[in-house]
Parts: sequence; C-alpha cells; structure tokens
Amino acid sequence: MEKGRISPIQMALLLYTNSTATAILLTPGISFQYAEWDLWLSPIWASLIGFLAVLLAWKLHQLYPKKTLNEYAELILGKIPGKLLGLVYCFYYLFITGIALRQYSELVVGAFLNQTPILIIMGTMLFACAIAIRGGIEVIGRLSDMFVPILILLWVTLVVLLIPELNVKNIFPVMENGIIPSLKGALVTQSYYALFFFLPFLLPYVNNQKKGLQWGLYSVLAVMGTLVITNLASLLLFGSITGNFLYPVMSASRYIGYAEFFENLEAVVMAIWIGGSFIKLGLMLYVVTLCTAQWLELSNYQVLSLPMAFLVTVMAVWVFPNVSEMSRFFAKVFFMMPTFFVLIPAALLLTAYIRNQMSLEKTK
Repeated sequence: MEKGRISPIQMALLLYTNSTATAILLTPGISFQYAEWDLWLSPIWASLIGFLAVLLAWKLHQLYPKKTLNEYAELILGKIPGKLLGLVYCFYYLFITGIALRQYSELVVGAFLNQTPILIIMGTMLFACAIAIRGGIEVIGRLSDMFVPILILLWVTLVVLLIPELNVKNIFPVMENGIIPSLKGALVTQSYYALFFFLPFLLPYVNNQKKGLQWGLYSVLAVMGTLVITNLASLLLFGSITGNFLYPVMSASRYIGYAEFFENLEAVVMAIWIGGSFIKLGLMLYVVTLCTAQWLELSNYQVLSLPMAFLVTVMAVWVFPNVSEMSRFFAKVFFMMPTFFVLIPAALLLTAYIRNQMSLEKTK
C-alpha cells in the first residue's frame, strides 16, 4: 500500500515534531498547576513513557517487520478480535488528530485572527495536509527535513533572547515538597511522549531498519531536552504566576525587546506553531488514513485523504465546546494516551511472545 521510504533521521524529526509542536506552548502552564517550581523536572520523569513506547513499537516491529499495528494485531489476536482492536485504534487516532487540530485552530483564532471563523482555519490546514499525504510518506519526510530545523532554530533564538529577562531565583526551592509534585506534573506531560507510538506506522517504511530504534530513542531525548528548557525558561521568567497563562511561551515572547524596535516577537511563536502543526497534523492525518485503509483492506490509502480530512475537521468541532474545556480535558484525562499507546501494545507484545512460545513447543 505504501511504496515510499524515509530515512531514520526523517522518522526522528517527524516524531519530535509530533510531540513538541503543541507541548511547548501548553505544558508549562498546565504542569505548574501540579508541580509548581518543580515543573522543569516533570518532562524528565515523563520521558520514561516515551522510551517505553519506542521500545514496545520496536519489539513488535522485530516480530512482524513489514506489518503495521492493524496488520499484526490480526496475526496476534486472530481475525475478528484483531479487526475490532484495529477499529478502536482507527477511531482513537481520529479522535486525537481532531484534538490536535482544535488546539492549533484555537491559538490561531484567539491570538491573531479573531474575526476569522475557526472552520476556515481548520479547513485550510487539513486541506494542505491532505494534499501532502497524497504524495505518500516520502513527501511528509522531506517536509520535515525542510521545516523542522528552521523551527528548532526559531525556538532556540526565542530562548536565547529571553535570557536577560530570566531570574534564576525563581527555580528555588527545588523539590521543597519532595518528588511527588513533579511526578504529578509528569502525569500531564507523559501524554505527549505517548505519541511516540505512531512508530508502528513508520518503522516498516524506514530505509535503514537497523537504525530505527537508535533514532527513535534520540527523538525522545530531544523532546525531553526541549520541554525541560521550555518549562525552565517559563518558570524563570514568570515565577509563581506561570500557571496563570494558558500559553506561557506566547506571553514570554512579548517580554523580548532590543533597541526599541526588535520586539513583539509573537510572529516567531506563530511560525513555530503553524510550521510544527503542519508537520504534526500531516503525520497524524497520514496515520489515520493509512490505518483506516488497512482496516478496510483497500489497495490505495490516498483515496481516503480528503474524506478523512473532513472527518477530522468534524471531530475537531465536536470534541470541545471551548478552549477552557480543552484545558480542563488535558489536565484531567491523562490516562488515555498511556492506555492506548503503552498498556495495550504491551499486552499485544506479551500475547505475541506467548503464542510464539506455544508454537515452538508444538513443533518439538
């Protein structure tokens, strides 16, 4: 179904953007509500979920090297149970893609295009993503080569320009109430690391299979470093009021000012947001489309790109009534991602090992 191939580095860039595109704007404010002054530690503890998701995806890939999640679920569980699990995953990927689209659109409308209907913002982005995925995984991989290094450079520039405004005293006291607050903050942050379980739909198409695990783990480390620095910069700048901001990084960009003309850098944040969201939503729409096409046993997934883009847009409109409900959702429903992207894959891997062991015993 997919004839294209990507490099391990392209795979790592896609996974990095998938986790950080929205996390760098949302996690500082949400994490502070639980971890307070220890919010910069939360991404470190949460990264364990990312490493676990990558290892699970890699182990399953080794057992079924040319199969995606939908395909080896049927081999492990049987035709009907595998089909049912595949349907659940198709819907869940659709659900979280709708959430990601709503996040992107809410910031664009709320911060910049107040008079523009949110459906226009959603529709234009998803249409661009649908056109991109019709070209296959190679197109998305090459787009990540083009955009992600620029987005990282913009993020680094933003952090460096903020240095004169940072107050190191805001980091203290460190772990005043022990490790528990930072672990509570990690419960929110780990959802972004769980997104590394998009790997089962990328690994079969990596041209250098031996380096798949290595670059997957590098990507987790890069996400951890990015979120630690972002949370730390937000804390050092805002101190005890960090939790009052929905998008702390957006607010932080307004503090930058040099020579009375180099200021108001919200456009830099918007460039990071739109560019990162394009890569993120492109990957997520690709996975939703491929997952659905494989479940329906179609010979070509590209024909579903526009219909699935429409369904994602409908999901994005339906999923939250407003931005406040969206924030409460992320603060409370922290168990969904690990359930689908860690616990169920772990159960699949265990079942696969048991079945393989039973088959070996029968052959003896």
